[in-house]
Amino acid sequence: MDQPDQHDRRRSTVGAPEGAPQRRRGKALEAAIFEAAIEQLTSGGFARMTMEGVAGAAQTGKAALYRRWNSKGDLVVDALTAALPPPTGVPDLGSARDELRRVIEAYVAVVASPIGAAIHTLMGELDHERAESFKDFLQERVVAPGVEVILGILRRGEERGDVRRGAAVPAVADVLPAMLLYRAKLCGGVLDEAFAAELLEQVMLPMIRP
Repeated sequence: MDQPDQHDRRRSTVGAPEGAPQRRRGKALEAAIFEAAIEQLTSGGFARMTMEGVAGAAQTGKAALYRRWNSKGDLVVDALTAALPPPTGVPDLGSARDELRRVIEAYVAVVASPIGAAIHTLMGELDHERAESFKDFLQERVVAPGVEVILGILRRGEERGDVRRGAAVPAVADVLPAMLLYRAKLCGGVLDEAFAAELLEQVMLPMIRP
């Protein structure tokens, strides 16, 4: 294969100084913006977060952000949505205890992650007006999918006989995410193995035992 001559090599590097970052586009740029938004939210809080700061951290212009999002609140919601793992069900493990433990472990893992830290920051800062859109996000992407998974576990348990008849209702399924969110918002955000075990053994299982 012919090798490029010296003129071709010089021409290929024009406008690309050594060590200069490549210009991101499309999904790569979006991912960089989302990463920068979550990092700035977590490190400085929502009130101090700015579109200019996110643009600088993502190595792009502020106009690139405003072409996609009207405000930093809209950007944050999209960044959190993209970062959250997709909702998944829990397979039949043979017992409601093991399946509920799997759900609690998944919640705890999210809370311990950067996305969990970002959500915790928002929960502590947003005023009522800005909180509306965030509450919708939290309900649609965190609470509702979790409740559906728990309801599925309870229905399966009713059929197996390790969950009492009538326990597979939203009021029971709501308890687990409600306790986790309460703990995250009002109790310092500490969701460790000890709390997870207590929530399972002292709260959920006594409510659903036959």
